[in-house]
Amino acid sequence: MRSIQTFSGGVIAGILRRQPSSAGRTRLAWQLAVGPALARATSVEMEGTTLVVSARDPRWLKEITRARPAILPKLQELLGRDQITHIATR
Repeated sequence: MRSIQTFSGGVIAGILRRQPSSAGRTRLAWQLAVGPALARATSVEMEGTTLVVSARDPRWLKEITRARPAILPKLQELLGRDQITHIATR
């Protein structure tokens, strides 16, 4: 038996992966991967297969850099491994 969180996460990931690339799709995946607080403090855009993250406060960028090994696999699950290969900060 699978938990509802596991099931719903897989359903959402499947829906997102079928959508065409767009800024809205990227922002939604980012919010799902990092949570609402970090999503509000940052903005994201795709440059090829690199997600570029900007933040109002350099402390958020430091947190993103620290958490990159945990964030990238979540984004790859949501968007597809071939859609995102790196996370860069500005």
